[in-house]
Amino acid sequence: MKVLKFGGASLKDADSLKLIAQIIKREKKDQVVVLSALGGVTNKLESFLRYPARQNEKEIRLLLEQLKKQHYSVLKKACPTRYSVRSETAMALKRIFNKLERLLYGVSYTEDLTPKISDLIISFGERLSVWLLAEVLVAAGQKARVLEADKIGLVTDGDFGNATVLLEQAAPKVQRVIRPLLRRKITPVVTGFFGCDESGQTTTFGRGGSDYSAAVLAHVLNAKELVIWKSIDGFMTADPEIVPKAHLIDILSYDEAAELAYFGAKILHPQTVEPVMLKNIPVAIRNTFRSLRQAQGKLSNGVTRILPKGYEKKGIIKGVSYDRDLGVVKILGPGVGYKPGVLREAVSHITPLGINIKSVITSQTSINILLAQRDVTVAARVLKQARMKVVDKIETKKDIALVGVVGEGLIRTKGLAARVFAAVARVGVNVEMISAGASTVAYYFIVQEKDLKKSVRAIHDAFF
Repeated sequence: MKVLKFGGASLKDADSLKLIAQIIKREKKDQVVVLSALGGVTNKLESFLRYPARQNEKEIRLLLEQLKKQHYSVLKKACPTRYSVRSETAMALKRIFNKLERLLYGVSYTEDLTPKISDLIISFGERLSVWLLAEVLVAAGQKARVLEADKIGLVTDGDFGNATVLLEQAAPKVQRVIRPLLRRKITPVVTGFFGCDESGQTTTFGRGGSDYSAAVLAHVLNAKELVIWKSIDGFMTADPEIVPKAHLIDILSYDEAAELAYFGAKILHPQTVEPVMLKNIPVAIRNTFRSLRQAQGKLSNGVTRILPKGYEKKGIIKGVSYDRDLGVVKILGPGVGYKPGVLREAVSHITPLGINIKSVITSQTSINILLAQRDVTVAARVLKQARMKVVDKIETKKDIALVGVVGEGLIRTKGLAARVFAAVARVGVNVEMISAGASTVAYYFIVQEKDLKKSVRAIHDAFF
């Protein structure tokens, strides 16, 4: 049995859905399909919620009109001979839009947007898209059933906006629903991106979280393979927008893929690797729009495979990744780096705010905490108010970017770091902070934002 996940950029229009239906029908094994929202839908919902000025009746009507037009247009064009306003799918869309409308007006009238309500509202893109694909599959002669993840018991830890599935609790609930469908040769079409806490409230996994949803289902259903279908090829040696000559990476280990995703490679949600790693389930990342020409033998497969163990290539480094959405909070004072309890106290003030600490780099006189850029100001303010002992001042820095290099054998290969930093130095870039040793397959360094592109290009040129 396979789990197939299709991302939002692969769900552009009616033709895209019909192509996805063809891909699903070509698979000979039982399969579970996981979907993102149609392209752009989650962005529209998040954008609406982000700006209170937009939460008025006129803007609500405009948003709903846009979403209805997008979804009904796809349905009519994808299934012209089956479409009817009284069909099960059309009625389901109407029911979902009615509920979304009530929620949006509720937020507008109460002027109260809690994390719980926000997660529920932005889950509607997936709740809509699964009905469209299921209808297309049925029209193509494939039995299909729509399943909403929070209704089938994909139980999470309840962390709104950044939830993690409780695998042991979720497994029997999900198996109880999906396994009988597979025995009856019915393809489950499951919402990605969200689950529910133990009380049944919808909790999302963060942007790109449908990858993680699919990995979780692969884990709890003991799938033979997880296939993640994207609108682009798999992992590249660098971002092609920065390095046009970047090429596809054919094989990565779990550790390499996890580090590349963590360091900003948007091809995969950072949490995706963990559930499949626990059961040694291989992952393939494929390009949806290459699929027909591949089937016709006119194009190479362009796939990245993620396996329990990778291989050590001749040049060691397999990929250069980056993240520009970062900032640093610097805790300064004599001895802060070795004084017991300073870091622990700092973390105790930051974590209750729901802020994720990406990394910590220390010296004798400075503790540097890497955060998402949006969290830097709040974290710094809280640490200043804490008035910690031995801390002289708190500073922030936002105009930075992180560059990560990843490859099996990286840490134990002599002279590799020297080659990386020599390449960066040759183009006149100053490295501000370095972290190595936390992972056996990766290390990273910090540069000024303005130097990001030439740093990535310099490293790629040196090793590829």
